[in-house]
Order: sequence, then C-alpha cells, then structure tokens
Amino acid sequence: MGVSAVPGSGKTATLVALAARLVREGGLAPDQEVLIVTLVNSAVNNFAARLAQDLQESSDLLPGLVGYRVRTLHGLANDIVKERPGLAGLAEDFRVIDEREASDILQEAVDAWLRGNPEAARDWLGESFQQNRRVLQQNWPALLRDVAGRYIRQAKDEELDAGDLQGLMQAQGLSLSLAGICQAVFESYESGLRYRGGVDFTDLIRLALRVLKSDADYLARLQRRWPWILEDEAQDSSLLQERILRLLTGPQGNWSRVGDPNQAINESFTTASPHFLRDFLEEPDVARFDMPESGRSAPAIIHLANGLIDWSLQHPQQEMRERRPLAPPYIEPAPPGDSQANPNDVEGYPHLHHEALTADDERALVVRSLGHWLPENPEATVAVLLPTNASGSRLVEQLRAVGLPYRENLSSTDGTRAVAGSLYRALEYLANPQHSAHLSQVYRVWRRDERDQEEARRSIQRVSGEIRRLRRTEDFLWPAPGDDWLDEFCGSDAALHQHLEAFRGDLRRWQGAADLPVDQLLLTIGGDLFRSEAEIATVWSLAVHLRQFAELQPDTRLPEFTSELRQIAAGRRRFLAMSEEDSGFDPERYRGKVVVTTLHKAKGLEWDRVYLMSANNYDFPSAMPDDQYFAERWFVRDNLNLEAEALAQLAALTAGADYREGEATRKARALVAAEKLRLLYVGITRARRELVITWNTGRKGDLGEALPVRALREALMTEHAP
Repeated sequence: MGVSAVPGSGKTATLVALAARLVREGGLAPDQEVLIVTLVNSAVNNFAARLAQDLQESSDLLPGLVGYRVRTLHGLANDIVKERPGLAGLAEDFRVIDEREASDILQEAVDAWLRGNPEAARDWLGESFQQNRRVLQQNWPALLRDVAGRYIRQAKDEELDAGDLQGLMQAQGLSLSLAGICQAVFESYESGLRYRGGVDFTDLIRLALRVLKSDADYLARLQRRWPWILEDEAQDSSLLQERILRLLTGPQGNWSRVGDPNQAINESFTTASPHFLRDFLEEPDVARFDMPESGRSAPAIIHLANGLIDWSLQHPQQEMRERRPLAPPYIEPAPPGDSQANPNDVEGYPHLHHEALTADDERALVVRSLGHWLPENPEATVAVLLPTNASGSRLVEQLRAVGLPYRENLSSTDGTRAVAGSLYRALEYLANPQHSAHLSQVYRVWRRDERDQEEARRSIQRVSGEIRRLRRTEDFLWPAPGDDWLDEFCGSDAALHQHLEAFRGDLRRWQGAADLPVDQLLLTIGGDLFRSEAEIATVWSLAVHLRQFAELQPDTRLPEFTSELRQIAAGRRRFLAMSEEDSGFDPERYRGKVVVTTLHKAKGLEWDRVYLMSANNYDFPSAMPDDQYFAERWFVRDNLNLEAEALAQLAALTAGADYREGEATRKARALVAAEKLRLLYVGITRARRELVITWNTGRKGDLGEALPVRALREALMTEHAP
C-alpha cells in the first residue's frame, strides 16, 4: 500500500493507529512483530511513545515489550548485521563510526592526498584564485572533502567499495580526473575505517543488504518475524533502503509506505530521492490512497500552497515542468465537524513583502514586527524559518540585542557556541602563552558576565588593551622578584591589583592543568569561568566530546583541541550539548517565544505565525538564467558544480554513461531548483494562521526575489484587487 499524505493530514497519527491495530488484531505469533521504519532518531522516539500510549489505552498489552519494533534504517541495518556479522565480513566486536568521526577520517584522507598533490587545484580553480592563499588553504580542501564524501556515499549506495571502483578504472582506462581524486581519497578513507575496526553508517546499510542476500534462511526468518512493515517519511527513501525493505517484505509480505513527495527536501545532498515513492505509488499491485485533507492551516495559506503546486506545473522552464517537483494531491480543508478544524483566515495574511531589502534591513524588519506582535499574542506560537544555521544565528543576535524571548532549533544553540567560544579562547592562549593578544582575549572571556554593565565594559576595554600591549606575557604571569607589571600598571589602586591577582591565579592554575587529559583541563577552566547549571553542563558535554576526540586520535594536542572548539563555536561543527534531538522538538513548549530554526529542521512542525526569510533567487533558485547556486563555488572555474561532476564521472565509470564536462552541472541546477521549490512549500505549510515572506538582495546586492514568490505575490494582489 502507498499513501500520499499532504502536510498536516495526520499521517503519523494514522500510521500509529494502523500499527496499534495490527499489534492488537493482526494475528501476530509470539515471535512476530510489526516493523516500523522512519527517518531519524527523534521520529523513532516520538512514534514509539505514541504507539505505546495507544496500546496502553486500548488493550492490556504491555507497550514496548511485545508486538512491534520502531527503527531508523540505520538502526534496522545494525540489528540485521549484529545477528550475522560474519556474513558481512565483520568481526563480532565491530563498531559503527559516527558521523563526526567519519568526517574526521575523511578529512585526514583529503589532507593526505593534498600533501601529495599540491598543484591539483590548478585544474579546477579560476585563474584569479590559483594563487589565493585563503582558497588553497581553506576553501579548496573543504570543497574536496564535500565532493569526495558525496562520491563515496553514492558509490556505497550502489553497493560498490573502493576495490570495485579501482578495478573498473583500470579496466576501462577512462580519463576521469575528478573521479581519480575521489577514488584515491576513497581508498584512504576505507583504510582509516579498517584501522579503527569500524564501518560508517552507509556501510552498515550496504552490509545489511549483503547479509540478506547471502543467507536465504536468515532472510526467511526475518520475513516471518516482520509480517507487516510500515515505512514513514517514504519520500526520503534511498536505493539501499528500498532494496532492503523489498527483500524483507518478500512476495507474500505486507509493506505500507507513507509520505509526501512534495516534502522531499534531502535529495540534493543525500542519496535519497522522491522518485522511489512516486514510482512505487504507480506500481500495478500497489493499492494507492491519498490523504488530501488537512486541518492545520487557514484557507488562505492552503490556497497559497496549492498555488505553488500549480505554478510548478506551469514552470517557465520545460525541464522543470518535466521533473514535476510539486504535484497533486492538492491540500483540502478539513470537512465540517472534523476534530481538527482549520483556523479562520486573518485579514492581511499571508503577507508576501514586495520591497527589496538588504540582509540587515530584512532582519531588522522581522525583529520589529515580532516586537509588536509578541506582546499582543503571549500564548501563541511563532517561528522564523531561515535557509541556514548561520543566518539563524545572526537573527538570534538581533533578538537578544532587543531583549525578545527566543528559542533556537539550530545545529547548535547560541549558549553552546558561547561556552565553546570561551573555552576556545582559553585553550588558544594555553597553546600560545607568549602571545599577548591571546592573553587579552582570555581576560575578556574571564569577565564575560560583566559585559552588560557600562562601567565594566569601559574597564574591560582599558585593561585588555594594556594587556595586549605587553611585550612579554611572563612579565604579568610570572614576573621576576621586584619587577611585577601589576605594580606598575595598578599603582595605588588596590582593588584593581587584587582583581588582576585573581585573574593571574586562575591562569596559573590553568597552566598547571595543561598537562592533564583534555577533559580534566576543560573542567578546570570551566569551573573558574561559568556559574549557571546550563553552562556547567555544556562544559561537561564539551569535555566528554574532546575526550572522545582524543581517544580516536591519540596524537592530538592543544592546537587540534583548540581548532575543534573553534569549529563548534562558529557553528560549523554539529554539537548539541543539551537538546531535544532524541525526543523531538515541540513548538507548543515555547508559546510566547520566537523559535528560530532552519527550513529543513522545521519539517513536521507548525506554528500560529511563521516568518519565512531570504526568499531570493539564491536561496530559492528556479533554474532561470540569472539564478545563482550555492553548490557552484565562487572560486571554481566555469561555475562548475564539482559534486555533480564527480557523480557524473562515477556514472560514466559504473554504468558506461557518457561524460561531458558541464552537463552534470546544468542538470544539477534543475535538481536543486526542484528541491528548493519543495522547501518553499514546506515553509509555507508550517503556518497555521499567519504567514510573512520576506526577501533580501544578498551580500553584493545583486539578488532578486525568488521567481515563485513573486508569482504568488502578484497572484494574491490580483485576487484582492477591488
């Protein structure tokens, strides 16, 4: 059975009810279960909790102990491989390498290749960037890591390992230089995994499929164990996921797939694709059902979302029309008497702001609007949806500056980043204790809790400036007898002298702890810097993180730990010290606060009022000639999308496809534009009552309003014209 469910139609509630009914009435034997497969851990926990509650209320079954199993695909694959590791070529005690460690192994492989091939960038960089130090040291290695990572994931999704591809390259003799780079990195990455005795997440799925194919008896036992398979969020299924679930279902099994192809927003950066669900819905032996009714949004917002579907079907580019990024079923309001009736329209909404704004002006406009709206709606929910975590962090800074209450739902919170930033400054100094500039920064961190006071700010500025001018930091920290810099600087100011003595005492204690394991060093520093329970808990989480980092890379020293904290502080390293990642984010808990989140993390959530920002033709391109694309890096020649080109070379290698440079980049634009159109649809359908869409002209002031937003705004103006 295939179910296409529109936003707000209650698909998860329906799937929970189906699972509960099958557990109660599906004729399960004692050794059988209903298997539910969903996308992420938070969804697993949410689904399991709701299913347990349903069973507890409707029967005397013991929830959680009998009749069902809820897993992510990775969790399911782990269950399968753990029972038969030998068939996967693994030891009994194999370990699964998490995303952070896998990323580090990949970076090591890229760095090693770059050291041996320092001139390779010339083939791919624009002429003006071939000698650019920043590009060569930062941008090019980061891009190469992303390109190789995408190549490796795709190869593994096609059940190929590094050895398979090396054989193909030698046999075919094709001149595919980008694939050659990725292949070399792939081989080094695989060596890194083997050295650690582990497999990454994609390996786990690939090996689970290998196990199922290798042992017919084991597969038959699993097919009996799981006579009913329910798949949630099926629009994000991948080739490997589909192959595993098809095998587990078998010719006599029952497989129900529920999802919304219009909400597939992971295709451009993962191996997922909505076409797996779309094709499944069209198979002759599949019973298809649509769930078009939704009580989430006001009629005017539903009308806008359906208008976006219509616009996509009439897209000005033929390739986009053929791709059908959005398609029926259209959203229908809940029928009369439904338990979840649609909210009434609010006059003036949805509001699609027409004026071109700079990014700063756009943030200021939204913050002012929130400042007027929040006091009048203290019990309502509201969210600001942005395209990236970085843009979300900048908005948080504005909200904090004007004192508006907020809650972040980003890759890391501002509180976590602030704690990591303070610890980063402390470690930066300990790694370079002779630098007075680092010492000056540590002093600012040491007085971090006083920065809201005007007099304290002036004092911090004066003292940190004097510290920065020190010719030798030891004149302050470890002065010779009778030659203490403090005596000269403080003069007769006994309070200042005592204050800086306390600072010096903390620094000496930190230096004394510098030889301890890194987690103990962080806890020592954190004990002096932080007071609140949340900050201390975050220090503890960071200490555990760096301890694990050290265990994986025993040669790591202070500079590497400093760099890791800097990545977290800048929001470039995913780190959730205290989050709802495991239990799911609930907007209802933050009534009267502004939730700041990315569009991707907003999926599955809803708010009374929604601001959708940055609706320009960079964040929402439409495959038009003047659009710009994030994947086409500014320093790469000919506007090439190197990830797309690498995947095209992989296809040439494995499937005998023709490769012509630039063709994959052009096709990738349509793929990205289709996904961004679905992301816009997701953003619109997060709003219950009020929706505000704004746009900005970007850093250079050369961006325009996203084409579909302009078309929808003009349509709204026509409808409301007298």
